[in-house]
Amino acid sequence: MGAIKNITIGRTERLYKPVGFTMLANLVNIVPFCLSVEAVRVIFNAFDGSGLPLDTTRLWCIVGIMVVYMLVMVLAERAAYRANFRGAYEMSASGRISLAEHLRKLSLGFLSRRDPGELSSMLITDFTLAETGISHHLPQLMGAVVMPVLAFVSMVWVDWRMAVAMFAALPLAVLVLWASTFAQKKLSGRQIQAKINAGNRLEEYLRGIRVMKAYNLLGDRFVRLRDAFAELRRACIRQEALLGPFVLLSITLVRAGLTLMVLCGAYLLLGGQLSLLTFVLFLVVGSRVFDPLTSALTNFTEFRYFSIAGGRLLPLMHQPERSGSRRSPEAGDIRLEHVSFAYQEQEVLHDLSLTLPCRSFTALVGPSGSGKSTLMKLCARFYDPQRGRVYFNGVPMDEIEPESLMSRISMVFQDVYLFQDTIRNNIRFGKADATDEEIISAARAACCHDFIMRLPRGYDTMVGEGGCTLSGGEKQRISIARAILKDAPVILLDEATASLDPENEVDVQRAIDTLVQGRTVIAIAHRLKTIMNADRIIVLDNGRVAEQGTHADLMHADGLYARLWRMQESTAGWKL
Repeated sequence: MGAIKNITIGRTERLYKPVGFTMLANLVNIVPFCLSVEAVRVIFNAFDGSGLPLDTTRLWCIVGIMVVYMLVMVLAERAAYRANFRGAYEMSASGRISLAEHLRKLSLGFLSRRDPGELSSMLITDFTLAETGISHHLPQLMGAVVMPVLAFVSMVWVDWRMAVAMFAALPLAVLVLWASTFAQKKLSGRQIQAKINAGNRLEEYLRGIRVMKAYNLLGDRFVRLRDAFAELRRACIRQEALLGPFVLLSITLVRAGLTLMVLCGAYLLLGGQLSLLTFVLFLVVGSRVFDPLTSALTNFTEFRYFSIAGGRLLPLMHQPERSGSRRSPEAGDIRLEHVSFAYQEQEVLHDLSLTLPCRSFTALVGPSGSGKSTLMKLCARFYDPQRGRVYFNGVPMDEIEPESLMSRISMVFQDVYLFQDTIRNNIRFGKADATDEEIISAARAACCHDFIMRLPRGYDTMVGEGGCTLSGGEKQRISIARAILKDAPVILLDEATASLDPENEVDVQRAIDTLVQGRTVIAIAHRLKTIMNADRIIVLDNGRVAEQGTHADLMHADGLYARLWRMQESTAGWKL
């Protein structure tokens, strides 16, 4: 959290420059008003009947100053532009990276409760809106307010009655905008949620298009996507239709200040209480001062929308990261003491106590839903238990620094995910500084070197997203090569051969035999024949240890394990 706080403070400090340059540009915009007033005064002095000649020298000086003003204006606007947009892009890039890193350090329990589409939308869309609002609209808003404020303060000294008439409707315009805040918050929240839902349905449509083709759910029959886009359309129209009148009314009220000023000036001029030069001065200033103010009122509504999107990021950025200050031991037993764990309200492990010895092969078996995968995730500290503690070599896992702990653990999942990169780099994820020789050696040990060399570009062959260009057995062996290269003392195998055909299963099993030598191995297995030689088999049932021992011990006990074994033996010869 400290890193997130420092990054947030750093982004705030980056706003000083764009806001400062934008305000400077708007201050420079006051120069034409002053020069226009001076030009009008010179002309009036020449034609007021006093007989004085037209001061052309002074007029040429005013022209010269205008030329210098234009140059200064170009430089100020260029500096403001560079500061705004360069700062915005730098903040967006660093902010997204820091938020993605923050997500990586959160527990899987939090991430599993959140919709992936919503997290993607927050990381991409909401961050863009928030950064645009802070880096672009906020400086413009602040800069646009400077000139009217300075104009009002200056014109009060000239004639307070005309100055008050010029800005009399401004408080009412601000009140109208403030009144729209509640409605905007509600409508913007609905629109943002509609965007997220539409993005989720689009992702679902693209990922499930094979199933939709198979069941003829294309076109009008796939109504979920159509309904999501229809709701997004309604949300957008609703927001524009309901908020537009508030903005137009506030702009009309601001512009009404010019009319009030003209009426007041005409009344005072006819009554002899105002000079013609002062009246012209207010007309010149009034014709220009409302443009940036109108822009500010228009941008304020958009800025409010951006701030609502940014407000969704704050709870995510303040989610507590998994913490720990102690270095992980090199190796040791993994021990669970009175551990209970629940997914939301459903408890899946109940007061579990057991020890997984160092440098031994422990297999976890049991019916579906018995808690095997949950126990595996607790051993990797993907989750922390609600009650009880998990120890690694006597050190509580929740006191170990997560990065240090994961350096001691390798996992081979049933559903292997490969990144859209080369095979070489996918294996290298196990060890960032691995040499090509080490990568090839790990691939040979994992029984995947031969099929890699048959690919068009060998180890430089690109893998599709998720590994879609490779078979299940090929992906599994690359995952094992990655784990071999990491050379961690603890290996977690999550049903690594469950969905493989017999030919691939033999190769993967040989690769696993190489991987587990001399290490602490915890394996989940549905095919009981693959774990017959395990040092200990733990049988889970309904979140509790039903029995444990070697294969021979459990068969002799004739309990749940023996029943599962007989069921698999009886179905082994089934044919379709």
